[in-house]
Amino acid sequence: MTEPVLIAGAGPVGLVAALELSRYGVKVRIVDPMTARATTSRAVAIWPRTLELLERAGGGLSAKLVARGNKVTAGNILADGKHLARLPLDDVQTLYPYALMLPQSETEEILLAHLEALGVHPELGVSLADFTQDSEAVTATLRHADGREETGRYGALVACDGAHSPVRHRLGLSFAGDTLGSDWAQGEFHLSGMPFPVGEFVTCLHEDGPAVLFPLAPGRYRLIVGLGASTGEVPSPPSMEGFQALLDRRGPGGIVLHDTLWTTSFRINERQVENYRAARVFLAGDAAHVHSPAGGQGMNTGMQDAVNLAWKLALVLRGLATAPLLLDSYDPERRAVGAAVIATSGRLTRMGTLKNPLARHLRNAVMPFVLGLVPVQHRLEGELTETALHYEDSPLNGVSWGAGPRAGDRMPPLGGEAPYGAGDTPRFTLRVGASVGAPPPNLPAALVDPAVRAHNVASGIELIRPDGYLAMAVADGEWEPIASYLRRLGPV
Repeated sequence: MTEPVLIAGAGPVGLVAALELSRYGVKVRIVDPMTARATTSRAVAIWPRTLELLERAGGGLSAKLVARGNKVTAGNILADGKHLARLPLDDVQTLYPYALMLPQSETEEILLAHLEALGVHPELGVSLADFTQDSEAVTATLRHADGREETGRYGALVACDGAHSPVRHRLGLSFAGDTLGSDWAQGEFHLSGMPFPVGEFVTCLHEDGPAVLFPLAPGRYRLIVGLGASTGEVPSPPSMEGFQALLDRRGPGGIVLHDTLWTTSFRINERQVENYRAARVFLAGDAAHVHSPAGGQGMNTGMQDAVNLAWKLALVLRGLATAPLLLDSYDPERRAVGAAVIATSGRLTRMGTLKNPLARHLRNAVMPFVLGLVPVQHRLEGELTETALHYEDSPLNGVSWGAGPRAGDRMPPLGGEAPYGAGDTPRFTLRVGASVGAPPPNLPAALVDPAVRAHNVASGIELIRPDGYLAMAVADGEWEPIASYLRRLGPV
């Protein structure tokens, strides 16, 4: 491999793609037309599954994010000022049993520092003007802020260039979906009088529309409000007094906004690209999917797109695996996750914006009972934290033996272990039961971590992907299916 990977877009998704590829020994070039980084908060939630995956990068990356953010361990739901339910978020098997609230600008700052420590420096003020591709490479023309253009060849192009992705438009891919017929506004404020702890967020349901408060730090909150049905152009966000009036009407009472740090208004789009891959071009993040901000899943889903793609691309570009199946799996795996996130966030939005009085009454009457059920709590907890997302129908799934985890399931490492996929090569991990002997010598060393880990049960063999999902599970002694699976990836 000689040509680097070109990454278009240096936001969180592009930074994670560059970080993952770089640590796996793949040369990258990352460009963005912005001339300076935004300093506003924008996306504020980092969920446990994202922190698990970022931990793989080493250097205490996730620990640094956690040290800067605010841990949120529960959510509260109110209706017309009355408390309906409390949803815990800390009952998840993970090292990060909380939602981490951290402004996007600070997330980018920490990711950027880790990337630059690897010798990669995003080039701002540089846009992707055009590109073509053949069976060997992508030829791209880059335009600098001073108008100078250059053309080069790249092993692949990863489009992390946002919801209006020029790369997606250049490919002619459809971005099917809908724009919801309502207007929204959000802002970041200093405030006082919050009746809930700083470790809990609050969703206030009201006939006029919801108001949601996410705590970024003591006395500093993100406030999202529904403005009602769309009638024309997207309106300007309310003044601080306007936000205060909405909060007074919909919230628990007693909360006072003191100053405004940032505001914006928006409409919700629910759209997904028809294919996340076009030969050597891959789409990730908002370039591939957009949806309601309910649940705060957008940035996380995009960063997990990047993680999913990077280990596969690294194996192929480094010549460690040659099977088309590896890169072909990126689209079906991540498109299924994108569709699930769109459905979940859309369901939360529609539940919070019911207009029919009878429907609202039924929702408010039933919600305390339903959300009090432990199975329902666990399901919502898994969806929000993204720890329940898995690759059930992945073409990379092998067999599943016994009553344990199924191929495609998330596999959190046991306490005290290094995360799967850490290090400078994306290797699969073997986990074996106490009664299982050593693996045979014919397993491809380039694809398998030499450190075999102990199973948490007495028997069975598990093969775990570099991104921490189960590839396959077999009974004791069935090493040939493991070897056959790895041979199928075509290692050289």
